[in-house]
Amino acid sequence: MRTIFVTFTLALIAALAATPLVRAMATRLGAIDHALNSRKIHGRPVPRMGGLAVVLAFYAPLAGLFFWDTGVGRLFWENGRQAVALIVGGSAIAALGVLDDLRGSGAAKKLAVQFAVAALMWWAGFRVEKVSTPFGAPLDLGPLGFPVTLLWIAGVTNALNLIDGLDGLAGGVALAAVGAMLVISVESSQFLMALFMASLGGALVGFLPYNFHPASVFLGDTGSLFLGFVLATTSLQTSQKASTAVALVVPIVALGLPIGDTLLSMLRRAIRGQRMFAGDRRHIHHRLMDLGLSQRSTVLALYLLCTILAGVSVALSRANAAQTIVYLAGVSLLALILLTAAGYIRLEEAQKLGRERKRNLEVRAKLRSTEDRLRCALTLPDVWESVKVVVPVLGATCATLAIVERDGDTKRTEFSFGFDQASPDLFVARYSLRGERPGDSGLELGWEDGRTTVDRDTEIAVELLCEHVYNALQGIEAARKAIANGGGKVVGLRR
Repeated sequence: MRTIFVTFTLALIAALAATPLVRAMATRLGAIDHALNSRKIHGRPVPRMGGLAVVLAFYAPLAGLFFWDTGVGRLFWENGRQAVALIVGGSAIAALGVLDDLRGSGAAKKLAVQFAVAALMWWAGFRVEKVSTPFGAPLDLGPLGFPVTLLWIAGVTNALNLIDGLDGLAGGVALAAVGAMLVISVESSQFLMALFMASLGGALVGFLPYNFHPASVFLGDTGSLFLGFVLATTSLQTSQKASTAVALVVPIVALGLPIGDTLLSMLRRAIRGQRMFAGDRRHIHHRLMDLGLSQRSTVLALYLLCTILAGVSVALSRANAAQTIVYLAGVSLLALILLTAAGYIRLEEAQKLGRERKRNLEVRAKLRSTEDRLRCALTLPDVWESVKVVVPVLGATCATLAIVERDGDTKRTEFSFGFDQASPDLFVARYSLRGERPGDSGLELGWEDGRTTVDRDTEIAVELLCEHVYNALQGIEAARKAIANGGGKVVGLRR
């Protein structure tokens, strides 16, 4: 216990010291969240990638135990495969987050890395081998244990990433789960897992003062993906020695908020015809704020919920079959009350969802055809002609595409239509093609239908269009360089 306490304290101090340094580094590198779309709550530029401080603080005290002769430290050598796999896997996930915070990376690339790391963890012994219920003998998954393990690790990793929508929310949610897993680890003599939880808990406590509202730095994907990965992995090992009746239920309840919010997001996007990985403003924290709660009050309310769930998960780890049923019934009732209060259960919205689904599917179909056209674009006018086709589908009557080229001298090319005949009540929104600095290339759209904001469905479509345009411009630039370097002529280029 002394080593666990020292580990927690060292991680806390390391996070307090490292966070300002990481924040300054993120600012210098341009890892800034500029709040350029409607789902952003903060409304001002804030450095992201602050989660790197959590990563460093997590590893700092653990690294010393490889060389410091303590009883707990020797566990690293006795469980070397698991310890090394968690360190290597966590480093890979953190590196993926850094890349995403600095340059952005697609969902497919992130999932590929996450599944590869999850396979490493399965090899190291972090596995889902049985699914238990309070009603009978556990179900042995056999060969299905491998894909279930991969889905669990990747799913929880992304669940923490999705819940990271308000200042301090993901960190506090993770901290509640860490507390539960720490208690369960100690009670079940999983001291290596307890050590990991103590280190992660200290890192979070040291980081949250900088991240709580108003945040001076964000976790970014670096932090949220790393937190989800460590919790997903260690919870598997911790739950193995829980009651047979609740082996996998314990981490599910402890991580109930991010898991539940992720499942609701997937269901919502499937019903509405949205892309599965498209962000929106309908998460549980957005719903609570729509009810009138402030950002701080929303976060504190969700902290309370996660603390309750953490307490229930600890109780479940000690429960027999009958007690498990009672606890799960209570959790289900709590979830039903929360979903009803947040407006998720409204039968009268069924027709509205149907109309939104039809519209979203039509827009997505048009965007797919536009993407194909943009892949074949050879010149900037080709790109503009492709953009003009999709603008009316978005309900806009005016559009301007500004392309800034910085190859030696800065060159700005602009295409536009509709603004010279626009009505005085025109509503205009501008989107950066890269989603970064407002001074970069961008698409400006105007609506004359009386709106005062852009709904999230339209914004998702515009962001996807901007992504396609950016990729087309990158391809055209690459083709120009190829011609300049090799001579000749490129005809019928298709990237």
